[in-house]
Amino acid sequence: MSGLFAGLLRARRALARRPGVMIQQRASSIRGKPPKNKIGPAKTMFVLTVMTLTILGPAGWILSHLDEYKTRR
Repeated sequence: MSGLFAGLLRARRALARRPGVMIQQRASSIRGKPPKNKIGPAKTMFVLTVMTLTILGPAGWILSHLDEYKTRR
């Protein structure tokens, strides 16, 4: 995968060195519709809390029981 990116980077640099060839970057705009159902602040806080506990919960458990994991039985 990194070889692919390296090849693309080399090709881009080769194009940039040629006089008269300009590389233009355009930002594509993504347009959507307004939401069908509005999500309230209570649902938002619930989801953020669940995600935080899901991500940080196992790490906190491991760090709080680190002394037990260090000892061999």
